[in-house]
Amino acid sequence: MLSKIFLKSMFKKWKNGDYRVIFWDKEVYQNGTKTPKFTIKINRPLKLSDIKKDMSLTIAEAYMDKIIDIEGSMDEVARVLYLQTNYEHLHKHDNAMPIQQSTKESANIESHYDLGNDFYSIWLDETLSYSCAYFKTEEDTLHQAQLQKLDHTLKKLDLKQGEKLLDIGCGWGYLSIRAAQEYHVDVLGITISQEQFKAASKRVKDMGLEDRVTIKLLNYQDLDGMHYRFDKVVSVGMFEHVGKANLPFYFKKVKEVLKVGGMFLLHSILCCFEGTTNAWIDKYIFPGGYLPSLREVISIMSESDFHLVLAESLRLHYAKTLDIWHQNFLDNQDKIAQMYDQRFIRMWSLYLNSCASAFRVGSVDLYQLLLTHSVDNTIPLTHEYIYKN
Repeated sequence: MLSKIFLKSMFKKWKNGDYRVIFWDKEVYQNGTKTPKFTIKINRPLKLSDIKKDMSLTIAEAYMDKIIDIEGSMDEVARVLYLQTNYEHLHKHDNAMPIQQSTKESANIESHYDLGNDFYSIWLDETLSYSCAYFKTEEDTLHQAQLQKLDHTLKKLDLKQGEKLLDIGCGWGYLSIRAAQEYHVDVLGITISQEQFKAASKRVKDMGLEDRVTIKLLNYQDLDGMHYRFDKVVSVGMFEHVGKANLPFYFKKVKEVLKVGGMFLLHSILCCFEGTTNAWIDKYIFPGGYLPSLREVISIMSESDFHLVLAESLRLHYAKTLDIWHQNFLDNQDKIAQMYDQRFIRMWSLYLNSCASAFRVGSVDLYQLLLTHSVDNTIPLTHEYIYKN
């Protein structure tokens, strides 16, 4: 017979959850500090043959054979079992550390995003949104489609008035501003681009939103869960700069500052397969960048206890966005020539044009992944809420 000492040592490993165990002699073992959500009654001492390698099989057979009885929430029993049997998977990246240091990331970002706000304002729309737009019709203007992208993104997060939203890689700040204006949330937007920080901060001040929107020159690596806690997190067009080695650390940091059950929307270019970054893109356009595969992201996020709620491909939307950017770029070559030489102009023209083709061919894709930190059983049953006016 297995002694209570052995059984107690086993239950002590089940660190998650509030429950109690009543042994055959009426002795009670309790886990957690709150009112127990379920009780396991062990009706007789267990034999060695009652214990199987799989814990769920052990409990289920013991229940079938009347060795144990279970009272209370079966959901909570399932949750405790899930967290315990998958502990190594769910905590695989708890000790992840940044491989690509923040100083290197800052240098990489500076080489691309600090080319000058004047440069980007020539061929982007008025919002200075440097990410995939969302076209409802073929006739939508770029500006209209970018505003639609912001709303499409923010609606997915099901924002509630007064919630706190973190915008990782806030760019020139328009998503943060839109969230405060239209959804009445408090926003922290972070960027490591000096040029974006200056422009975004000025926008917030000019619009009188300093009480609702804060822009900080801050790397996601430096987010501290002791100082920050958010209801929702959004990241648009920044994940591509994290780097392969830092993917586990990225999800660790988001998890650290996002409340349990909170939503996280990740908007990023992804590849079909794992591989190395295009050599030309790495040298001239996005040094240090990496496009992970969808399966790579799903694997790492699951190991960080994020759950996928919705995945949407905007591949054709990005092809159209890039086509418009490229045409705007070509139409304004005379202005750009006053800033940069012809080799730079040909480089950027090739970059914009070839990327549009890559999306049409399908060698890259643009996904919006809506995730929750752990599970949230209060989310809407359907995605209809996203498309309501």
